[in-house]
Amino acid sequence: MPSRLSKIQKQLITILTLAIALFLLSVFEDHPAAVEKYYSQGFYIFICRVFHPIYNIIPFSLGDVIYIVVVAYLIYLSVRLVKLSLKKQFKLAGSLVLGVIIGTQAGILIFYLFWGLNYFRPSAAERLNLRDTSFTTAQLQDVTCMIIDSANATRLRITHDDTLKSNDAIYQTAVAAMNKISKDSASFRAYDPHIKSSILTPLMNYLGTSGYYNPFTSEAQMNYQMPVFERPFVACHEMSHQIGYGPEDEANFAGFLVGINSDDRLLRYSAYQVALDECMHALRRRDTVANNELKLHISKEVRADLRVQRLYWQSFRGQIGIISSIFYDDYLKANNQPHGMDTYNEMVLLLMAWYSRPHP
Repeated sequence: MPSRLSKIQKQLITILTLAIALFLLSVFEDHPAAVEKYYSQGFYIFICRVFHPIYNIIPFSLGDVIYIVVVAYLIYLSVRLVKLSLKKQFKLAGSLVLGVIIGTQAGILIFYLFWGLNYFRPSAAERLNLRDTSFTTAQLQDVTCMIIDSANATRLRITHDDTLKSNDAIYQTAVAAMNKISKDSASFRAYDPHIKSSILTPLMNYLGTSGYYNPFTSEAQMNYQMPVFERPFVACHEMSHQIGYGPEDEANFAGFLVGINSDDRLLRYSAYQVALDECMHALRRRDTVANNELKLHISKEVRADLRVQRLYWQSFRGQIGIISSIFYDDYLKANNQPHGMDTYNEMVLLLMAWYSRPHP
């Protein structure tokens, strides 16, 4: 009779099998039309219909809990690996390392199957018919002026009661806005969208993170402590990830469209405020004189809000945030966003194309 495979041999076979599966996925990534047809408009919709209603029932972020457990387990494994090495139990140590490799491979496979392949679908510019994304500095100035006017006007409508909205009320408004645009556009089709406050918010402050989407549980999470004017837009941004907008600039732009199409004053202002900040940042890199001139047109209330937000994040800035930014930059580059963290600012390309499109 053939001898039974040892544990290490079984682990090596598993690693090889998972490596083949990941290779096949990587081949699929090079065909955006196929990703769109079979994944984004096929399998991923199934994921949304199954997981969203289930996880929406849970009042807390299950994804947060999973991350905490995984980190704690990895710490435990690291300690165990050191102990096994010191005791010269190298066979057990090797098996432990192989187990970690299998877990990592499985995690990567689940990530791409449950959501990550959305990074490789055709761009939002193509899907929304916004193909011409080139623009001159003069055009950028014109659009920035329009956004400044919109931000100023929507800020004037904000009441004191708006600034006292609870997080639950802000989330409900964002969900309503997402459902509204979902009915009008196939490109924003949503399936039980939802947003949750993250129990990791204290850590997120120091990481400089306003929110995140958990691809393993299909949950959109929020930093519930950041300034109130940021929260409505961030909720829309994270739910844009939830409906399949992978790259950060696309989720920013999708969140902007969701926000400005809302009937809620706070959400509309939050969306225009983000667009204003992005456009001013882009203009500053092209023409500092024009940037300084346009700053004078921003209302004192809007400037005050932006200052409050800037000071809030600066109060948490430190080495942890810098290190996490480096890792996140690499993560974005590995997932079809070659400009890394600068991808967030590329929202301006989509804004310019949207404002420049023919209007009926």
